[in-house]
Amino acid sequence: MSLVVMVIFSCNGNAQKKEFKTTSEYPITKTEAEWKEILTPQEFEVLRKSGTERPFSSELNNVEEPGTFVCAACGNEVFKTEHKFESGTGWPSFDRPIEGGVAYGSDTKLGYQRDEIHCADCGGHLGHVFDDGPRATTGKRYCMNGVAMKFIPDSKI
Repeated sequence: MSLVVMVIFSCNGNAQKKEFKTTSEYPITKTEAEWKEILTPQEFEVLRKSGTERPFSSELNNVEEPGTFVCAACGNEVFKTEHKFESGTGWPSFDRPIEGGVAYGSDTKLGYQRDEIHCADCGGHLGHVFDDGPRATTGKRYCMNGVAMKFIPDSKI
């Protein structure tokens, strides 16, 4: 029995192998009151309180036009349309982020460990990453909250 317990507790999740920044390490920091002033209530709930929007509620699910998805809080570039795919989950999904655009953390709110994705510039909660994405590319599914991002078409850059 003790061997089983040792094996269970010695396993490391993927998040422990990735860079995790503490709040004070993000280049953009604001007080809770300052974030509330610039974010909508729904953006604040997701980005600053790690909430989750309802599935199939984001207009970003239907974006196919070439462009860049940026953090809704600070404008940091986090994903490109070319890496977006239809996962069937109801949330915008990507097989990879823009290099340096995201930071990783760990979340155990559901009773098990998940790899949490944050904006690398402001620390805003964007969503989670799972190992059930397209095998032909990275095998990853970055499942993002649409409310945590804004879309900038390439034609506007």
